[in-house]
Amino acid sequence: MKALVLRAHGGTENLRLEADFPDPVAGAGEVVVRVRACALNYHDVFTCRGMPGIKLNFPVVPGLDLAGEIAAVGDDVTDWRIGDRVVVDPVDRVGGGLMGETQHGGCAELCRVRTSQLFRIPDRVSFEQAASLPCAYGTALRMMNRVGQVQAGEKVLILGASGGVGVCCVQLAKLAGAEVIACAGSPEKGDRLRALGADDIILYTEEDFLRAVQARYGKPHRRRTHAQGGMDVVVNFTGGDTWVKSLRTLKRGGRLLICGATAGFAPQEDLRYIWTFELQIRGANSWDPEDVSELLAMVAVGNLEAVVDRTYPLADGADAVRQIEERRVFGKVLVLP
Repeated sequence: MKALVLRAHGGTENLRLEADFPDPVAGAGEVVVRVRACALNYHDVFTCRGMPGIKLNFPVVPGLDLAGEIAAVGDDVTDWRIGDRVVVDPVDRVGGGLMGETQHGGCAELCRVRTSQLFRIPDRVSFEQAASLPCAYGTALRMMNRVGQVQAGEKVLILGASGGVGVCCVQLAKLAGAEVIACAGSPEKGDRLRALGADDIILYTEEDFLRAVQARYGKPHRRRTHAQGGMDVVVNFTGGDTWVKSLRTLKRGGRLLICGATAGFAPQEDLRYIWTFELQIRGANSWDPEDVSELLAMVAVGNLEAVVDRTYPLADGADAVRQIEERRVFGKVLVLP
């Protein structure tokens, strides 16, 4: 089969299309999926570079999120049939591991997965929409709804709002009835975020987002009896030098939600803001199967639509990962094998 293959850590130039990569074979409790869409994530960039504490057995086919049709089933598989439309949970919750990292992922014509990882795709949901959901939208749903408990009327500041997770955070916050302030890197991305429902845009390339928030929405006050400016919720999965500034945008008792650290996991810290303003730091880690099921149902009835920026053929998969690395995307980028 054809597959996009990583044989050593490095840059995206190490991703090579191979025309004769071995076809997967379904074993006990497994199926082989003919991949129709594979959604890329920033995690695929980390897989290329290498991550502390994670050892890969090369070669590796990247791509966490995939959807397609079952092409073959293991001898003991009875609940799934050839031709069933499925989307795959990237996390192997039985044997452990992650698609596109410790197991071959979706940047290939075929992919082997456990039946425990499968979800049926509703008739009204396309392969592209389904593949976009598990990692980015599942993470956003858990962070915003389960952990963050974003409520109607709250002011929510979203950093990194143009990426896959960020775009979904904007959508979910608006569905909850919150007022959304989204940070964007260009006027074009700002316009697209407004079209998704963002109430206000901060262009972080033109102004400091902390100063912008304080100028437009006021500053928090350490006394409980005083009027409180600032944000109720800040979504920050970038880390790095945005961390302390994010703390300073929160009103007393505000919540900072985090699910990643794309700009650095060891930022400068200032503990004074946390105790002085009684801030809450809430971490969200990946997604649960019920999150994926809920997202599929939301898309099926039209309450949510995954935002797909562009699609690439498998031969251009390395360029697709590079677009994510260079933050040139809005929403999701897909490879269509």
